[in-house]
Parts: sequence; C-alpha cells; structure tokens
Amino acid sequence: MNPFFFGHSAHPLYGVYHPPQVAKQAPSHAVLLCYPFGQEYMRAHRAYRQLASQLAKKGYHVMRFDYRGTGDSSGDLSDVVFSDWLDDVGVATEELKDMTSASEMSIVGLRLGALVAATAAEKIPDLSGLVLWDPIISGGAYQQELTDEMPEQGGSLSNFIDENGDIHFNGFSLRKAFLQDATSYTLLTQCEKKPKLAQRALQIVSHETAGFTHLANQYGFNEGFQYAYTPAPSDWNFVDNWGGILLPQPVIQGIVDWFE
Repeated sequence: MNPFFFGHSAHPLYGVYHPPQVAKQAPSHAVLLCYPFGQEYMRAHRAYRQLASQLAKKGYHVMRFDYRGTGDSSGDLSDVVFSDWLDDVGVATEELKDMTSASEMSIVGLRLGALVAATAAEKIPDLSGLVLWDPIISGGAYQQELTDEMPEQGGSLSNFIDENGDIHFNGFSLRKAFLQDATSYTLLTQCEKKPKLAQRALQIVSHETAGFTHLANQYGFNEGFQYAYTPAPSDWNFVDNWGGILLPQPVIQGIVDWFE
C-alpha cells in the first residue's frame, strides 16, 4: 500500500494506492473505490481494504481515497456540498490514470459512495465498469433514511436534527446545504432515457428491497448489466459497544469474481 496526497493544492485529497501484485496479460485495468459516509465509512474500512487487496492480487491497480472534508483529506465538511464529492471522483480517476497509464478504468461504490460513483461516472468517458454495492438510490432517499432513524421525541446525543436543519447521526454531521444539494441527484430516471451506467455494470446487494429491484429493472436493458443478490450483513450504520466491523466476505468475493 502506498498512501499519498493528490489533487488541487487548495484542498488535497488523501489516497491509498494498491499496486498490482501480478502482471496481467490483458491491458492494465485500474479500479477506484468510493467510500460511504460517516459510521458506515468506519465499518466498511476493513472490507474495502480486503477488496483492494484481493483485486491487487488479481493484477488490478486499485486506489481508495477520501472525499474532501472526510477521513484524512483536507477541508472542513461544513464547507462541502455533495457535488464537490463528484468533482473529487473525477480528480481521483485522473490521478489513477496518470499514475498507472491504465487502459481501462472502473469504479466501485458502497451505499452513499455508490450514488457518488454512478453520478460522477456520467462524466467519465468510456468507463469500463461500475459496481453499485447496496446503493443509496437518491440523495432524498438518504436524507429520509437518516431522518427515519431519529428518535420520535426528545432526541439523543448522537442522533438529532439541530435548529439549522443539519443532521447529526452516529457522531457525524451533514449540513442542510449538503443534503439539499444531494437531493438533486438520483439513480432513478425516466425509463425512456435508457441510461447506460458503463460498458459493464454490477448491482450487488446484501439484502433485497423494492428500491433495489426498481433500480435493477431500470438498468436491466443494458447488455453489460448484472444484478446479484448475495446475502450478507448489511446494517452499515449499526453501532455496538464492542467496535464490531463488518466483513461481508461473500459480497467481496462476488465483486472480485465479477471483475475476473
């Protein structure tokens, strides 16, 4: 693993590069991993490290990175809106291309990271692959999900909405401006638009919902689209007293197998 900073000098981003451990006979292929947010980031960290390691063992160039205002990247989240993260994905893909000279580029996104990845992918020409892992369907759906988790009365120290409309959830905060910006982005579009995610796309889910089914039906017409239901622990927001970390091995292996 090679940690480094990259991007604009005004707000450098933190990334971790996993070089390929074997030489592939096919043209080089790079994979960018987009994290979820908040408590989910922490609980997904081990899973993403293992996914990156497994892909590197198969000969892929892999990079994990933090959006501005999160993790070890610069910036204050209070100054960031959702569209800034879309720009960060563009910067990260360019950095990965320049660093590896890869002829193919794919992106993997988990939960909110899947919405970020799929939306940013629309501006990346000839994207080879896109993986949506338990994707957040829209910014509005994400806000509703967080709001639904709020106590009905009295609030709590970790889950509440303040007087400014900012949401505080499991020790992390999202400004009202960020949430409002996010609501303009959705993976669900009118069927007649027939959107294409990438040359190949995988929607892999650890549990099934009406939203996941709707999304799969929308993109199912794409020849390179695949839907995979792989049962595994899926409550990425769960907080326990023992620091439990999710490692859904069946999903990780399913993603690696799809790339192969």
